[in-house]
Amino acid sequence: MGFALVWFRDDLRLDDNPALRAALDGGYVPIPVHIHAPDEEGAWTPGAASDAWRHGSLAALDASLRERGSRLRLFAGPALATLQSLVAVTGAEAVFWNRRYEPAIEARDTKIKRTLRGQGVRAESFNGALLFEPWDLQTKQGDPYRVFTPFWKSALSQWRDVPLWDAPAHLPAPDDDATVPDGVALDALSLRPALGWDAGFWDRFTPGEAGARAALARFVAEGLAHYHRGRDVPSQRHTSRLSPHLHFGEISPRRAALAARDADVPAAEREHFVRELGWREFSYHLLHHFPHTPERNLNPRFEDFPWAPPRAEALAAWQRGRTGVPIVDAGMRELWHTGWMHNRVRMIVASYLTKHMRMHWEHGARWFWDTLVDADLANNTQGWQWTAGTGADAAPYFRVFNPVSQAEKFDADGAYIARWVPELAPLPVPARFAPWEHPDLLRRHAPDYPGKPLVDLAAGREGALAAYSKVSGPH
Repeated sequence: MGFALVWFRDDLRLDDNPALRAALDGGYVPIPVHIHAPDEEGAWTPGAASDAWRHGSLAALDASLRERGSRLRLFAGPALATLQSLVAVTGAEAVFWNRRYEPAIEARDTKIKRTLRGQGVRAESFNGALLFEPWDLQTKQGDPYRVFTPFWKSALSQWRDVPLWDAPAHLPAPDDDATVPDGVALDALSLRPALGWDAGFWDRFTPGEAGARAALARFVAEGLAHYHRGRDVPSQRHTSRLSPHLHFGEISPRRAALAARDADVPAAEREHFVRELGWREFSYHLLHHFPHTPERNLNPRFEDFPWAPPRAEALAAWQRGRTGVPIVDAGMRELWHTGWMHNRVRMIVASYLTKHMRMHWEHGARWFWDTLVDADLANNTQGWQWTAGTGADAAPYFRVFNPVSQAEKFDADGAYIARWVPELAPLPVPARFAPWEHPDLLRRHAPDYPGKPLVDLAAGREGALAAYSKVSGPH
């Protein structure tokens, strides 16, 4: 049996892994490898929280491989040179991997595939991350979709259930392990923070394929039946929390969709969850077709939008959860402590930064990129531009979330605010939403909390609407 390198990237699982399956179906002995080459990621080198997660996920993948008689070999880039060296040393006849869709990675992978094939090596890539490839869905005019509803309608019309591939109980391995370089130890990649600031992450998450399957099972059993309405309530656990597992490919979106569709819950709840997987697909669709969007607005109308000048102190207050707006501060503190933030609250904090503070969305996107364990270029870009009103499907683009009314609606008992801004917990529930309206209570119970919002809500809204009213041209 010949050898095939199986190049693991953001597909850190054995279950339903097309690249691994291709190696086995082709009669090859798979040699699993991971190449750490962050400098090849372009302007979006993985952030610190992502690195911390990857450390745990790589360890879990290696353990799973060892249980099956194989192992994961780690290397530090550059990717092409590393693959070429491994092919030369091992005599591997093929290199298989699952596709990524970030612009810098797509360009790099195209070069790698072309180079390896030119050297007589079988080099193939597969779809292991999406329900649909970005080039499979287009309008009747042959253009990429820019609005979600027709995009998802088209996706559903093309949906075909395909059998999922289960991870084998055993994997073949080289007879002489010495013929394959050992690579480097996981700790040598320096992914895990030395100071342990990520400790709070692991109270909530378990990186790796087993952690992903457990999270999915828990969601189907406890959250899916309440998903439609419950997903907007940040104090309750009705969301799947699968986003980091999906980003690192510890579970396939088809596996998640199938589990939801097979669940014994009302059909509407199932379809709402699958639709959210559709939004993830839409984000990848946009990133592939509009690769400039991580740095520039999808909608060119906003290229000259009058963003406020950068203010380091104001941005730092937003980052630290010290804006004086409790629901915003709660979200930013949850992010810092857990590496994650509830999606409804992500929209609220993003609206406050881009609308009330009128700071460019890239300031927020960069902070999320470094602090989220589910930092994903497609979803991060889409989310921030959607809230800022400069991207796809942002209608009305001048929407300004009122953080007080949002808190009153979605954190009606004030539990989320009390959890993450504990100095406000002694206040009566109505006072937690806008404590500046209760100065006596604030001075008595939380004297160190800001006495008023960083930006007055009414003034911020008026300023944002005035700025957006000057935007001209077709939306």
